[in-house]
Amino acid sequence: MSERTFLMVKPDGVQRRLIGKIIQRIEEKGLKIVALKMIRIQRELAERHYAEHREKPFFEGLIDYITSGPVVVMVVEGKNSILVVRQMVGKTNPVEAGSGTIRGDFGLDIGRNIVHASDSLDSAIREIDLFFKQEEILDYSLVDEIWVYE
Repeated sequence: MSERTFLMVKPDGVQRRLIGKIIQRIEEKGLKIVALKMIRIQRELAERHYAEHREKPFFEGLIDYITSGPVVVMVVEGKNSILVVRQMVGKTNPVEAGSGTIRGDFGLDIGRNIVHASDSLDSAIREIDLFFKQEEILDYSLVDEIWVYE
């Protein structure tokens, strides 16, 4: 069964011109991008997105950072997409993220870790709803799906 997850290329990933490399990894894995856009997150949306961190000491810095420049947000679809994308992204701290992961290959600092990916089905649903209208998410087939999935 196919599922959807949310992935964001954060301001540092955009500024370092990593958008294409990240999209390439998603596509080469066999996952399908069903929604994609570049936006500048406003403070209110950032606070809703990171609401679970509101009481933490790094919250204000996180909000300032995520609103500091453009981001690329996308909805990625595929079998076990939440787990697959999380594994592709790597641990939150790039120093602990394995080689071959997005954060392990491109990041050095936990505060500049390139991407955000949903960590659960509930988070994916919530985050997709925060950033996309239903009509922005496309339903389509790729010609190579028979070669990706049994």
